[in-house]
Amino acid sequence: MDSYPDNSSHAASSDPANTLTKLRGFRPLSRLEELLPTFSSSERLILYILTAVLAVSALVLLTGANAQVSVIVPASGGSLTEGVVGTARFINPLLALSESDRGLTLLTYSGLTRARADGSIIPDLASSYKISEDGTTYTFTLRPDIIFHNGTPITSSDVMFTVQMAQNPDIRSPHRADWEGVSVSTPDLTTVVFTLPRPYAPFLENTTLGILPAHLWQNISTEEFSFSSLNTKPVGSGPYQIKEVTTDKTGAVTRYELAPFKNFTLGTPYLKKLTFLFFPNENTLIDAWNAGRIDSFAGISPSELARLNRNVNIIRASLPRIFGVFLNQDHAPILADPAVRSALDAAIDKQKIVDSVLGGYATVLDSPIPPSILPEKNDGTASVSPEVDLVEYKERVADILERGGWKFESPADLSAKASEQEETSTSTIKKKPTWRKKGKELTFTLATADSPELVATAEALVTMWQTAGINADLHVYSLSELNTSIIRPRAYDALLFGEVVGRTLDLFAFWHSSQRNDPGLNLAMYTNARADSFLAQARTTTNRKERETLYRSFVEIIKKEKPAVFLYAPQLIYVLPETILGTEFGVLATSAERFLNVYEWYTSTERVWSVFTSVSE
Repeated sequence: MDSYPDNSSHAASSDPANTLTKLRGFRPLSRLEELLPTFSSSERLILYILTAVLAVSALVLLTGANAQVSVIVPASGGSLTEGVVGTARFINPLLALSESDRGLTLLTYSGLTRARADGSIIPDLASSYKISEDGTTYTFTLRPDIIFHNGTPITSSDVMFTVQMAQNPDIRSPHRADWEGVSVSTPDLTTVVFTLPRPYAPFLENTTLGILPAHLWQNISTEEFSFSSLNTKPVGSGPYQIKEVTTDKTGAVTRYELAPFKNFTLGTPYLKKLTFLFFPNENTLIDAWNAGRIDSFAGISPSELARLNRNVNIIRASLPRIFGVFLNQDHAPILADPAVRSALDAAIDKQKIVDSVLGGYATVLDSPIPPSILPEKNDGTASVSPEVDLVEYKERVADILERGGWKFESPADLSAKASEQEETSTSTIKKKPTWRKKGKELTFTLATADSPELVATAEALVTMWQTAGINADLHVYSLSELNTSIIRPRAYDALLFGEVVGRTLDLFAFWHSSQRNDPGLNLAMYTNARADSFLAQARTTTNRKERETLYRSFVEIIKKEKPAVFLYAPQLIYVLPETILGTEFGVLATSAERFLNVYEWYTSTERVWSVFTSVSE
């Protein structure tokens, strides 16, 4: 056997004192050691001071050098306890409907892609994807070594299973329409191919759908699908996994505790614990906040904010929803007059409604597109003719209507006219001031749902119109009656309602003439050939800039013809501690999407050398 000399043993056998003496003989400091006894007291003091200055300088230099080669990064730790109104029943990407369901689903499940708060779509379970030139084929490649919370590998079979279940009518998934007509194939375990019947630009957002573990769900029948315990004890691959569930005597969940999933594709989350407590209504939620039981909550009514008795950090986030008055010209021909539609819009102080009804938590609109969805070339304020820009609302309306051939008649005018007509009884003449044109009175009915904010908005609208001499009668219905008896048969003159436009702009269902009747969502019964063309092109154009140009052209037509009075886009109210850092809130499709980048939230930081991280200052 080969042997090698043990140099370390040899060195150890040497005389330490002799070695030390030899080494010291070669040190430059040995001369200073000899001279030190000859120094006077003052010289020694100067030497000590210089030595101290040298040491401090070296320390400063080292600290500076460390700062140059290191960065501050988020550190693991911290927790958040959030309160939620309602309970969670379907923590399942195919079934989630309530905001509590959606929020927990987003936390526990991952899709092929993931939306960002800035509106972009990034790969999640997929490492990459390709879109064919004709926009009908989407090919996704899965990341290697991706797993579910229980450690089972994720394959293309799980993706296919999830999509096929979404397409199954017996499941009754709210996402079924997103996948209608889409075929899915899996050439291998890491490749998924979607083939669309025709190009559809917003399709990529559909791939944010959370992926179910097929091995756990495939043996559950469609009849039992919504009753499975997996709906309340989910197994996904999202940034957090269920750690503990607390239920009451009835079996309803009252508390969830979530822990970070170390194998989350976009990085292990920093917050060590998320806790969700469920409350029956806003009153009990606010009581819990005031008692210090919860740190955060979302979606509270603006009017309830005054009840909070602790220092509060309120975050506003834009929601891609619009509220407005949709004018049904077929049901009320008087609304077909362009002057009438312009006057209805000009009479409204939209900012006053936002401030008085919504506490300022909304953005004033003058188009069918929510703020931040389509980059605007102007400031987004309501367009007003230059000659009436500074005129009172009532005078502005009068100017528009008079130019449109309408005449305002006061009760005195009506009485005088009645006295001139011997055959007409004055008792049959309405004594209300009104606008008239060719014997027709400017009056109509406004329908809306019995939600407090909609009723308050409707009452404000009617008051503003009446101030301008426009008579509107308010009819309030329960939401179910409004949908069944009013909206579906289009049995309304004007309808105050909201539309969820979504993050990826697609206004086809809301404004294309083919969508005028139920189940279409063209509530204004709007018809315009040029607008139809722009809408059809926009949903098939994959180039974002070209699509934005098409929508701007569409918006110009809408602003000119005014088929609706656009009012406001509401904002999400999210109470969150200032200690939670790293949050991003841009345009959220739902309030649940406040958790889009939850894996990047943190409460503390640490400094590390830049060679150990990709973060740079």
